[in-house]
Amino acid sequence: MKQTISMHEPRTLLRPAALFLGGIVVLTASSWVAVPMVPVPVTMQTLAVLLVGVLAGPRFGFAMIVFWLGLAALGAPVLSEGKAGIAAFVGPTAGYLLAFPVVGYLAGLGVKTVMTGHVSRFAGFLALHGLILLAGWAWLATIIGAREAFAAGVAPFLIGALIKSGLGAAIMAAFDRVK
Repeated sequence: MKQTISMHEPRTLLRPAALFLGGIVVLTASSWVAVPMVPVPVTMQTLAVLLVGVLAGPRFGFAMIVFWLGLAALGAPVLSEGKAGIAAFVGPTAGYLLAFPVVGYLAGLGVKTVMTGHVSRFAGFLALHGLILLAGWAWLATIIGAREAFAAGVAPFLIGALIKSGLGAAIMAAFDRVK
């Protein structure tokens, strides 16, 4: 029997609200861990997006990421280098940002279906990093050209994607041990 949350039970809403806020905090903090590069900085955002999706589940993780991006669009300095506002969604980082909710959802879905072991999680995280880079490249290519976009917006991030995918798989392995 499926249990529903009643508005008359405030304690039942406290846990999801705290988890939601925690996800926003993790996403924001991951943005501020940055190595400035032009035109796109290196951050821990992609790892946080994957972990939020995996740990919160596809729909809840998707909602957290969309809300976080909504805060950025409204002017909250939650993105790398304190960027905020609509400009972040039309500038060089737009493709990466717009891929985040989709990738968070897919990570949450993947961990329930195909990303069940350490190796498959690593491969899944790597593929999802690839999807973020592909979206970032596609958008950036419209601004500076395909070759330049690959050189500036994909190639420098390949090693980081590999490392962050391994780190994500290791974090999930640690969560497995805690269960």
